[in-house]
Amino acid sequence: MISNFADVRHFSRASPARREAARAALGLPEDAFVVGSVGVITGRKNQSELVRSIAALDRRGVPAHLLLVGGVLTREEGERISQTISATGLGIIPFVYVISDAPRFANYAFHPWQAWLGVAVFAGALWLFYRTHKDLGRNWSVTLEVRDQHTLVTNGVYNRVRHPMYSAFWLWALAQALLLPNWIAGPAGLVGFGTLFLLRVQREEAMMIEAFGEDYRRYMERTSRILPGIY
Repeated sequence: MISNFADVRHFSRASPARREAARAALGLPEDAFVVGSVGVITGRKNQSELVRSIAALDRRGVPAHLLLVGGVLTREEGERISQTISATGLGIIPFVYVISDAPRFANYAFHPWQAWLGVAVFAGALWLFYRTHKDLGRNWSVTLEVRDQHTLVTNGVYNRVRHPMYSAFWLWALAQALLLPNWIAGPAGLVGFGTLFLLRVQREEAMMIEAFGEDYRRYMERTSRILPGIY
């Protein structure tokens, strides 16, 4: 048994009778060689490699069986996890640093230019937040969803980038890195929001294509994601 950050001592071992009953319920021969994997079924876990390995054993005549136990991470669960990671990096960690100066071992010397540049970047983030909310109007939503009577907004700040709200969060995270002279609290926003961005942006665009079809595809062709003309 290979444990992955789980203390298997908290799990009781099955009795021979329960083991035999489980094999019978799953249609596994009594002497079958079984490889089991318990966890969320996702590409990041790479269960497909286990499937290929068992298939290779089968081609060699080894009577091996693969037992996968788990479920697929739902969109709602993934959204909660990514939002929690982002909030931790952009909110919780910098808040702890500001009120306690922790973790002190990661502090470094602060330079005046960081303050001026950080304030300017943060002001740009606030302006972009305001413009994005204004241009979206009733279409704005904190969660990843298309609401009833949702319309495709392509004017204002959306004229050149598809995700100006994400651009604003990137600016916020950059300002945090400049303003907090700490190698952990400073970049935490970039890591936290970057995780949310990478997990969400492709799913969001796929959702928009499903909702608006060719209109959104044409919109994608003439716009960038977050940085005009670059990305």
